[in-house]
Amino acid sequence: MSESRGDLALVLEDQAESRAWMAALVAEVFPGVEVIAFGDLSEACGWLKAADDATLARLRLSLIDLGLPDGSGISFIRDLTARRPGALAVVATIHDDDVNLLNAIAAGACGYLLKDQEAGAIAAQLRRIDDGEPPLSPSIARRMMDHFAKHAPAPTASSGAAKSVEAALTPRELEVLALLGRGSRVAEAAKRLGLTDQTVATYVKTIYRKLRISSRAEAALAAQRRGLI
Repeated sequence: MSESRGDLALVLEDQAESRAWMAALVAEVFPGVEVIAFGDLSEACGWLKAADDATLARLRLSLIDLGLPDGSGISFIRDLTARRPGALAVVATIHDDDVNLLNAIAAGACGYLLKDQEAGAIAAQLRRIDDGEPPLSPSIARRMMDHFAKHAPAPTASSGAAKSVEAALTPRELEVLALLGRGSRVAEAAKRLGLTDQTVATYVKTIYRKLRISSRAEAALAAQRRGLI
């Protein structure tokens, strides 16, 4: 999102002071971006429903709080991802528990930041977006690794069986997996690889089937285990 003139960013945060500094931080990290801010779920959902395709095409990033006075930001992430798959939905919250983290990822979030960090740390994590990396607070990255390490399926036959699954991925599938692991959405991966969105979506489905996974978080872990990120 560097030099993001014409791009649009959205902030959904119910606390006025937090909303103001988050909007200012986004504007600082991504010069030229237009920032719109909402204080509750109803207001944000109303904007999303009314926005035309041209407006949504400009939307590149959303910072979304989870604990809103009229509902959960997770529902907005789900609606946003369905309406504008190419926009990056990043959680900005005080909640660092597994339930909120995993539900947000399942809804389509591609980043998870804790608001109790220094503003400079959050800015640095947001800047990773330009490098194709998911913006994650360090404690959240560790929590993800711990969760999937604890819940990873036990080896069934031998290490050779695991190797056969990895070998089943073609070079192109490994490229796609690497991009997924860095937080790229389908449209972004397609642009980087010079492919159509539909082609990359087909690769993603094949990768999920071969690796027996069903979420972007698991894909990120698989990419990390293979040294792709």
